[in-house]
Amino acid sequence: MTSLQMPRTSPAPAEPRERRLGLVLAACCVGQFMNVLDASVVNVALPVIGRELHFGHSLQWVNSAYTIAVCGFLLLGGRLADLYGQRRIFLIGVSLFTLASAVGGLADAPLTLVAARAFQGLGAAVMTPATLTVLATTFTQPGARARAFGLWSAVSGAAGAIGVLAGGVITEWFSWRWILLVNVPIGLALLAAICWVVPESRGRSAERSLDVPGAATVTLGLMLTVYGIAESHTYGWSSPRVVAALAGGLLLLALFLLIQARFARRPLVPLEVFRHRSMSAANLVAFFGIAALFSTFYFFTLILQQVLHYSPLRTGLSYLPLSLGLALGGWGISSVVPRTGPRPVLFGGLTLGCAGLLWLSRVNEHSGYLADILGPILLLGFGMGTVLNATTNAATADLPPHQAGLASGLLNTTRQLGSALGLVTLTTLCAAQTDTTRAHLTGEAARHSLASGYGLALTGAACFTAAGLVAALAVPARTPADAPVRTPSRPARAEQ
Repeated sequence: MTSLQMPRTSPAPAEPRERRLGLVLAACCVGQFMNVLDASVVNVALPVIGRELHFGHSLQWVNSAYTIAVCGFLLLGGRLADLYGQRRIFLIGVSLFTLASAVGGLADAPLTLVAARAFQGLGAAVMTPATLTVLATTFTQPGARARAFGLWSAVSGAAGAIGVLAGGVITEWFSWRWILLVNVPIGLALLAAICWVVPESRGRSAERSLDVPGAATVTLGLMLTVYGIAESHTYGWSSPRVVAALAGGLLLLALFLLIQARFARRPLVPLEVFRHRSMSAANLVAFFGIAALFSTFYFFTLILQQVLHYSPLRTGLSYLPLSLGLALGGWGISSVVPRTGPRPVLFGGLTLGCAGLLWLSRVNEHSGYLADILGPILLLGFGMGTVLNATTNAATADLPPHQAGLASGLLNTTRQLGSALGLVTLTTLCAAQTDTTRAHLTGEAARHSLASGYGLALTGAACFTAAGLVAALAVPARTPADAPVRTPSRPARAEQ
């Protein structure tokens, strides 16, 4: 018996297993990086795209098509990963995104590019929740999960800021087409990595039936709602097309809730999921946090280029400290969340973000980068990086593994809606301020008027973070001892 027991093999596979888990994490982070980067990298190149493809007044649809598709299909994309397998859906999402990037990069007409951007959004809507689903089902121990979510959150936050730099560099030194074509080799490599390292999991066969009426109503409802929000910036909230889109979207979403509550045998979104206090509160915090952060990307770019007259490349370089702060906040806090729970981290991060935004709102035409900008963007970046991490942990902590995709889809849908509605709200606020002060101003007086409007918008972003602080009160205060570790229905992989 002794001779049979001596060659214990359990420690031997530890290093290969840990390496494989690291590769799974890397694949998920690369997928999320592609998605978030693409959402921001195109912004810098829009003027060049408009001139080369002769877009005219429809240029905003390069971004709107992407945003509407992402928001519309995120919830469905997350649920598909639960029902039909996380690896399969991850592969489908990356394939769609990569193919659409190739078509968009080679586009020679506005309609082709807009259609490609819409399919990119569809691919991102399928891919993004799949990355989070893979992490939630693969990393089941609190410490390992917090580290995985920390890196994923760091990548999510930093990629948005890095996109501004990448867009400036690629547009200025190469061609705008490469902001899309660069996704092709990355996507092909990611597809190979997914096939190699990402484990498959899916719901029990009895549960693998898609709620088609629910999927159709929520997808169309979200698309119409986001379309109405996007068009309000151009046509105003009282425009018939905006009112009709918002009314139709809200009606479809109400019908979706009725279907889920009364008619669906296996609902796309079981409404009892909202009884999980941690998930519901975290989604509310995420809405306000992302409304503040991604609106800041837009107004910070305008401050640098229109008030301080930075070039696109210098603007991109100015984002590096913000990217660093987001990465450090998301990754650095990962060891703290399992010990304290997400609520203290949310309080600290939102407070830092609010302080950074109020400080940044004071920037004017005479401000210097080192004296007036570097400090607040580091504060903002680190604070909001911790918020991204903590909301991801809180939104998925209380749900069983077979609902990980649902939680991921809900969280990412909330974030997309927050970014869309937050930007439109603050843009309207800014326009009202500059319209009343700019009038016929020129030169330095015009720059001062623009700075005043952008500063007001950043103050509004700080108000969003304050609303997030109030919402964070509803996040449960829990410790590792209070939080049971759920194990997946399939054989678990051990984390180190």
